[in-house]
Amino acid sequence: MNDLRDLYRDVIVDHNRAPRNFHRLEAPDHEAQGFNALCGDKLTVQLKLDGGRIADVAFEGSGCAISVASASLMTERVKGLELAAVRALHSEVHALLTGASDGDPRTLGKLEALRGVREYPARVKCATLAWHTLLAALDGAARPVSTE
Repeated sequence: MNDLRDLYRDVIVDHNRAPRNFHRLEAPDHEAQGFNALCGDKLTVQLKLDGGRIADVAFEGSGCAISVASASLMTERVKGLELAAVRALHSEVHALLTGASDGDPRTLGKLEALRGVREYPARVKCATLAWHTLLAALDGAARPVSTE
């Protein structure tokens, strides 16, 4: 079990140090901002859609290691997905983070690395910020989302 925890920790550290899709998109179709008042995380998620799927996704901002790693993992995973699959994945990740479900490793893939966050309830909001911001972007939210 310690080997698995070490692997998960390594994935989080890697995605924090070298976040994937950390840049601005040129002419995004959708964009939303998110804020975690608890620790000051601020993220902007941008999307380009193509026929009901996410053609491209990027994020910018600043935050703790969990927040940045979660956003990086999220952008890797949702790129190319149909919107219904993105919403289903959001629900599965949220359930994993809150302990409502253990999730399906076949569906989650690298997102499984976020499992350890639920051992630190105060950090769950850090890990979910990017996901809530992603949904806000899809829904065209005009106001920043908050984890509070």
